[in-house]
Amino acid sequence: MIKKIFATIACAAMLTAAVSAQKEYDVNLFPEYWGGVSSIKLESDCIMEGGDFNKDGFSDLIVIATPKDPDFMRTREDGYVYNFNKPVMAIFLGQENDRYKLFKEYKNTIPGNDEENEDCFHETEISVSKKGVITISVGEFYSAGSSDSPKTEYLFRFQKGDFFLIGKNYGSFSRYSGDAQKVSENYLARKKQTVTYNMFDDSVPEKETWTKLPSAPLVKLGEKLLTAYDE
Repeated sequence: MIKKIFATIACAAMLTAAVSAQKEYDVNLFPEYWGGVSSIKLESDCIMEGGDFNKDGFSDLIVIATPKDPDFMRTREDGYVYNFNKPVMAIFLGQENDRYKLFKEYKNTIPGNDEENEDCFHETEISVSKKGVITISVGEFYSAGSSDSPKTEYLFRFQKGDFFLIGKNYGSFSRYSGDAQKVSENYLARKKQTVTYNMFDDSVPEKETWTKLPSAPLVKLGEKLLTAYDE
């Protein structure tokens, strides 16, 4: 709870800078119904991370926010509230005098919860390495109907004026059998590592295999939906 409170405060401060950037650069980053910083703080869930993404010496920011528009929320008989609003992601590049300039917003990149499958939930996390590599982790779990809990980590690096997917780590496991696999793909080296194991039985030997990935252009951030299970 304390961690979530501090995250909310940090997001509010960051979004204050975001709204300032909107006014200065005439961009419409967030949906109209958010209505300003005060309602953003009260009526949205967001996560953010900072780092020097483009190596210019200024701290940059990435934020993922999920609004709480009541038109896309449902309440169960037991009082549980579903949020089916679509997350919005944005990247801000740092400027002089502690200002931020919007680099790009991404409206169809981070998956939200699906109203047609209310037993499936998504969880997204972001982290930034000391080298400025952004990792966006998308997980999926089911309250009923499935034993799998897939999760994929997407690694993006700023180069040639944009953010490109340079690697991906994904895996899944069965909550019933414990059978699991971890896969790591490096799109710069064009190599793929696959490790299979059992989370419940240490006597099952871990198996590691390596394969070569075919040549392909790097994918830009925003060109595809980031999913929890992606091969």
